[in-house]
Amino acid sequence: WPETIRALIVHAAQWTDTMKAQFLRNPSKAEYARLLRICGYGVTNLERALYCAANSLTLISQAELQPYDRHDGRCVSHEMHLYSLPWPSDILLGLGETQVEMRITLSYFVEPGPGEVGWQDRYRYPSHALRFAVNGPAESDDEFVKRVNRQARDNDEHPGTEGPGDRWVIGNARDVGSIHSDIWQGTAAELSQSNHIAVYPAVGWWRERHHLGRWSKRCRYTLIVSIQTPVEDIDIYTPVAVQVGIAVPIAVPIR
Repeated sequence: WPETIRALIVHAAQWTDTMKAQFLRNPSKAEYARLLRICGYGVTNLERALYCAANSLTLISQAELQPYDRHDGRCVSHEMHLYSLPWPSDILLGLGETQVEMRITLSYFVEPGPGEVGWQDRYRYPSHALRFAVNGPAESDDEFVKRVNRQARDNDEHPGTEGPGDRWVIGNARDVGSIHSDIWQGTAAELSQSNHIAVYPAVGWWRERHHLGRWSKRCRYTLIVSIQTPVEDIDIYTPVAVQVGIAVPIAVPIR
């Protein structure tokens, strides 16, 4: 999908040392938000976008959902998707305190608002918006779903992550435009327990301008998730490939 190509370009991007030296004064979220505004997501890398080495793992989902619906005469947020990630938990737990990274990129396209844009109202231009959230290591599945549901229903903003245990590089500043990418940093043991991702709707004019009759439309999106460990001799790809039924090539000597 075009959404996927776009997501891969951003997912494979990195900020250069020169960008960081010039625009990143410290590693705070405010500074990363400033870096994002100035440099975007950095410089993309074709090899990184096309190739997954044995010590990294990338999962891609192309899906669609209906973000809004009518209930009791009101247009409300409707569907969300919950992904249970097939992380190799035993391997990650075995790595213990080893620092790992998980990157998530969510890409979709919006329908521009008809008529005058109205810059004072952020809901007038994008037809819809999507967000992603990840469960915290100590957060149960039920608690996670309730948290995301509550935020999507109440104020349509990003629900945060796990509060004081937040490990995101960018955080809420990623929720601008129609492509969102962020990097989770923490220990392998923590990541083994953060294995659920929710994709859910935020407000757009399809919902707020319901008289235009677009509230029942469906939207496509691509979600890319990857984890990477610095330990070169640990294969985190094969256990997941076996779990989800991907054929794994085995080298057999020719006799």
